[in-house]
Amino acid sequence: MKTYKYPNKESWKTLSKRAELNQNNLNSTVRSVLDNVKSYGDNALFNYALKFDQLKLDEIQVSKQELKQPETSIAPELKTAIQSAYENIYCFHKAQKIKEQIIQTKPGVKCWRKAIAIERVGLYIPGGEAPLFSTILMLGIPALLAGCKEIILCSPAKNNQALDPAILYTAKLIGIKKIFKVGGAQAIAAMAYGTETIPKVYKIFGPGNQFVTKAKEMLQQEGVAIDLPAGPSELLVIADQTAIPTFVAADLLSQAEHGKDSQVILLSDDEKTLNACLKAIQIQFKDLPRKKVTAKALINSKAILLNNLDECMDFSNEYAPEHLIIASENSSAISEKIVNAGSVFLGNYSCESAGDYASGTNHTLPTNGYAKNYSGVSLDSFTKKVTFQQINKEGLLNIGNTIEIMAEAEQLIAHKNAVSIRLKEINNE
Repeated sequence: MKTYKYPNKESWKTLSKRAELNQNNLNSTVRSVLDNVKSYGDNALFNYALKFDQLKLDEIQVSKQELKQPETSIAPELKTAIQSAYENIYCFHKAQKIKEQIIQTKPGVKCWRKAIAIERVGLYIPGGEAPLFSTILMLGIPALLAGCKEIILCSPAKNNQALDPAILYTAKLIGIKKIFKVGGAQAIAAMAYGTETIPKVYKIFGPGNQFVTKAKEMLQQEGVAIDLPAGPSELLVIADQTAIPTFVAADLLSQAEHGKDSQVILLSDDEKTLNACLKAIQIQFKDLPRKKVTAKALINSKAILLNNLDECMDFSNEYAPEHLIIASENSSAISEKIVNAGSVFLGNYSCESAGDYASGTNHTLPTNGYAKNYSGVSLDSFTKKVTFQQINKEGLLNIGNTIEIMAEAEQLIAHKNAVSIRLKEINNE
């Protein structure tokens, strides 16, 4: 990690930049994948599996027989852990269901809203460097609660042509039956356009690398609905004198190990604490099995010493982190100044890993600064909100003249007439 001491505010925007691939190469590569899948369907998917993963697939869809295998290959303690996480996530997201009120805006004029589930959704589950079966819980549970009729799941296969057993087990727990061995931008394209095997969906969910994120962004421009720009993982930690350096180091490393394009940021107003955290990172790094990936992520990461906690919060709001940890005994008071963040973890014992797995909140969150204008995935992400209005004669008498005047001022006379013809009949009765 590079260290910066008391950088001026003019440099904060530069310090907040994430590592990026060459955008020209990224755009052209992803565009090519999208076009090929759109044109050639399953054949393109088979070819990309061979090209990118050196995997010659016999079939794309997971068979019923394959779905049965995880029952015996998953350790009992992992099954218990997944079930426990399921219950917490279910509990938190179920509480997001609200009963919409019928509002009478004027006597005789009733307005209300109704949440209706998106009928067919697609879930992308990363499975390359790490099989993120926890993401199935984060996306599948709210889809289930919302009442989505069809849930499609795509995840890359391993060398033995099978998906990770934990992915299959978790999908089965949710009740997902249509599962496909496809990863990367080609999986996003398949769900967006549909192929001979994979159904076209109405909205695509799930995190991924920069290729996956770029595919989602490009498809959104074509009118395909996506959850949010959820790219490489990132974490910002604000650590004051009351922070526990070994905890901070563990949290930073936990996100750095996600992938080489991940990024972590450490902010502190105390140089002694900053140095202690950096030293702890060096010590803990030696024992990590994913050293190569973590090391590359740390190259893109930063430790920044600022003048006070107010500056730390200002920098954090400029960075708009996917995950924000406030490692302080005074975390609740400091958090009052949060404006931009995907998910927040308060205090020395609220590790980010809890949100990734089992506290109950959703871990599909906006990255790359999108926390400035996006929320993380929730129950609402899987529904459409349809508004209703019911107007009787009294109601139209109460608001009719308002509509006529406004419509005429906008020179939309047919709009005015739709009201006037009704008012005339009411007045003639």
